[in-house]
Amino acid sequence: MSETANYKWYVLRAYSGKENKIKEYIDAEIKNTDLGQYVSQVVIPTEKKIVIRNRKQITKEITLMPGYILIEANLVGDVPHRIRQIPNVFGFLEEKNNVPTPVRGSEINRILGVVDEMQDAEANLMTPFLKDESVKVVSGPFNGFTGIIEEVNNEKKKLKVMVLVFGRKTPLELSFNQVERE
Repeated sequence: MSETANYKWYVLRAYSGKENKIKEYIDAEIKNTDLGQYVSQVVIPTEKKIVIRNRKQITKEITLMPGYILIEANLVGDVPHRIRQIPNVFGFLEEKNNVPTPVRGSEINRILGVVDEMQDAEANLMTPFLKDESVKVVSGPFNGFTGIIEEVNNEKKKLKVMVLVFGRKTPLELSFNQVERE
């Protein structure tokens, strides 16, 4: 039986927003102490999103489970105590008689599968536009025109906007980054 058979996945509870600091701390402990013999992986499930701010597309990495960190470890001896003593860690998600309970394999596969899909997939664009919303065209030949959104196509990241040109309503197909809210 291999040594990796003793490794199981656990969930650490942490202060929300401190997940990356905790991961860095554990990674440093793995390199500098014998913790590397007991901890094999530390994962913070994240997703990449594209957000439009001030007419610029910004890629953000959003934590899927704020306040939780996945850790694959062989918790023997004082290892659980050492992990609980890490700054900004509350402890393990489930504990019975002060012994951490591992996450079921089906649950961890589902969570890690979702994480893998999100890493492989193109970053999702958070749709900041709604139908019947008033927008202003900020680039292209109709720069400066205002109109009302008739359709939102999330797959193509396009909008159908009705603008007044010479007193007539004219439909325009524009990308999300060509318009902004009024």
